[in-house]
Amino acid sequence: MLANPLRILLAEDDELFRLGLRMRLQQESGFEIVAEAEDGETAVEMAKRTPIDIVVLDIGLPGIGGIEACRQLKHQQANLPILVLTSRTQASLVSRLIEAGAQGYCLKGIAAETLILAIRSVAAGASWWDAVATHEIRAAFENQSTDITVSENLDPYPGLQANPLTRREQEILALIVAGKSNQEIAGALYITAGTVRVHVHAILNKLSVSDRTQAATLAIQKKFIAKDLLSDR
Repeated sequence: MLANPLRILLAEDDELFRLGLRMRLQQESGFEIVAEAEDGETAVEMAKRTPIDIVVLDIGLPGIGGIEACRQLKHQQANLPILVLTSRTQASLVSRLIEAGAQGYCLKGIAAETLILAIRSVAAGASWWDAVATHEIRAAFENQSTDITVSENLDPYPGLQANPLTRREQEILALIVAGKSNQEIAGALYITAGTVRVHVHAILNKLSVSDRTQAATLAIQKKFIAKDLLSDR
């Protein structure tokens, strides 16, 4: 018996790009484009009345824009996976996307196979962050970038001021920021992958976040990782 197809909402204002993307994704087994939107308001409305499994969302949408559309989509369906597809790479944008609830970020122009893998991963509940996004996050850590640090009045984590992480947890989070897998972290720190998983679970609990990317973003905003750990990676 065949599994149900993955129902996709495409939100992209460039008609030619959207057409090409739709044609490519519809060639993929198990994918079905069930709705399309040219602006943020339409994307939010489509998601209200059309059963979907994932949104592939452009950031530069007319109207309310992609970030606000992402925020509203997550408000009405908290568990709806959203993969952002954009040509913009600013570190501050990555932070805002995560705060808005996006689970993934891909650059336009990536290989179709990579995009398909990203869609499947995000739809399955995983995070997917383009290598450029990972580099931007790491650069923000190393430079203590001011454009990614929220002001005290806009801090989305006002109740978390003191650093709750141990030195080992900071080491692991620094490696996560560098894009390392659990197995790679285990090799770098001479511990088992199982031990890494235990530490990652503790980090997520302490920071009250749901995944590694959110933990990295919060650590950026709160400066929870010692600079000497970052300079060694």
